[in-house]
Amino acid sequence: MRMNAEMADKKEAAPAMTIIPTLMTERLILRSHRLEDFEEYTAFWSQEDLVRYIGGETSTREQAWSRMLRYAGMWHHLGFGFFAVEERHSGRFIGEVGFLDLHRDMYPTTTEGTLEAGWGITPALQGKGYATEAVSAAIAWAEETFPGRRMTCIIDPENAPSQRVAEKVGFRRIGEVFYKDKPNVMFER
Repeated sequence: MRMNAEMADKKEAAPAMTIIPTLMTERLILRSHRLEDFEEYTAFWSQEDLVRYIGGETSTREQAWSRMLRYAGMWHHLGFGFFAVEERHSGRFIGEVGFLDLHRDMYPTTTEGTLEAGWGITPALQGKGYATEAVSAAIAWAEETFPGRRMTCIIDPENAPSQRVAEKVGFRRIGEVFYKDKPNVMFER
């Protein structure tokens, strides 16, 4: 089917594909998720200690696949998303960090239109500063790429370690929101 000029004029241009950067820190590599990460990624999201404060339910293989593809879509359409976090010395996948815009149904405020930060490090490696190191690198990239754009994050009120990470990287608590009928602490920077 041929498209006439009038139809072509009304069609929006597709966004250019974003090249996902690779960020290096002293101990970590933040990079795009790869298809070969999928088995480790599925295992990552099946850890009860990881999801305790992130919705409380482990992900099925299908849900992990959908999440991985959702992040690729964010990079494509929004120019940001989540990075896979790889430990430099071992080369293993240990978590993820980055930014989302999920158009959450929250009350009383929303993170829509912001760079909503999120992070998760495999529970066996938590408490070693990896989350702070990874989030700091992601924020530095975002500040350069999206200067002046508001950053937010929401954290379960019982997740004291993540709240400490948020404060260490410059987020400040601005109140409480309800997401899926559960209270969360809202931070911004």
